[in-house]
Amino acid sequence: MKTTRIGLLPRIVIAIILGILAGNFFPDFLVRIFVTFNATFSQFLGFVIPFVILGLVTVAIADIGRSAGKMLLATTAMAYGATLAAGFLSYFTGAALFPSMIEPNAALSTTQQAQALQPFFTITIPPLMGVMTALVMAFMLGLGMAYSDSTTLKGAAKDFEGIVFRTISAVILPLLPIYIFGIFLDMTCTGQVFGILTVFIKIIGVIFALHILLLVLQYTVAGIIAHKNPFRLLGNMLPAYFTALGTQSSAATIPVTMEQTKKNGVRPGIAGFVIPLCATIHLSGSTLKIVACALALMIMQGLPYDTLTFAGFICMLGVTMIAAPGVPGGAIMAALGILQSILGFNETDQALMIALYIAMDSFGTACNVTGDGAIALIIDKTMKAK
Repeated sequence: MKTTRIGLLPRIVIAIILGILAGNFFPDFLVRIFVTFNATFSQFLGFVIPFVILGLVTVAIADIGRSAGKMLLATTAMAYGATLAAGFLSYFTGAALFPSMIEPNAALSTTQQAQALQPFFTITIPPLMGVMTALVMAFMLGLGMAYSDSTTLKGAAKDFEGIVFRTISAVILPLLPIYIFGIFLDMTCTGQVFGILTVFIKIIGVIFALHILLLVLQYTVAGIIAHKNPFRLLGNMLPAYFTALGTQSSAATIPVTMEQTKKNGVRPGIAGFVIPLCATIHLSGSTLKIVACALALMIMQGLPYDTLTFAGFICMLGVTMIAAPGVPGGAIMAALGILQSILGFNETDQALMIALYIAMDSFGTACNVTGDGAIALIIDKTMKAK
């Protein structure tokens, strides 16, 4: 018999619903079991995050630096620039809209202070290094491998990347629904969950509108440079957009994205180079989501924020997104480290970020791959000009 595999998003949604329902009748000892699991799992996440950054960013930088050519440099710079633009668009839009949409009633802070139920026991798993230490080491090792002839170190880095990837896909992602269930179970017991869900709905609507605006802006720029109708170009990319909605994977959508990019007049050689590369390094839609969700959670708690802090966060996030693994929710897993180190997010904040992000994961992926076509158009035109 053929088994039906439930995707990560449905499992997260089911976990949220069950957590809310169970929080209304679970006895205290059952709630404490899940509180204990969450305390242990959050310690494990804190331990793993530096290794996620070290394992994924190192190989990503080594792979990019190992290749040569102006097209590689131009595509990488353009993808990073588009990611930064998406992050700042998200921040300034959120800073203008969210304060009037979200009442800073310190819902999460109240939840944390109101937690009467403590875990049965706690396990401390201190990380071996800080997030910034891991990121700097990843840059040093990645650049060193890119300019060295050592196959031994590169092979070891690839093996370590495989271990990290396997840990994410086989351990962390399968346990996330239980973690999310525990978070919403606990919040339901403290009476704060419905206020938080109301904010979720508002933020999801704004982020979806921002995704559409971002694609229109990207194709307007591409249309101006390529001297073509931007809306016709964007319309030709709709098959890639809807394919990504279904697959939730940039890599799985590459054949469709390449075919639609060629229909927009991009030369096959350019499309064959730019689209697979951008499927890895261009995550403007994901960056937009993470910045908006992070800002919304800070406003919800009444925490102070400023443009300078978020500018640094967005710049670091753009680098981290290059290393995001190609699994549903991989981008938010790669971003947890800088959410903690730069914005000061605790375990509850991180769990809510995961839930918010995965709720819109397919839309972010669709925005990413559709934007790849705009970058290919620009690269094709600028390479012709030279």
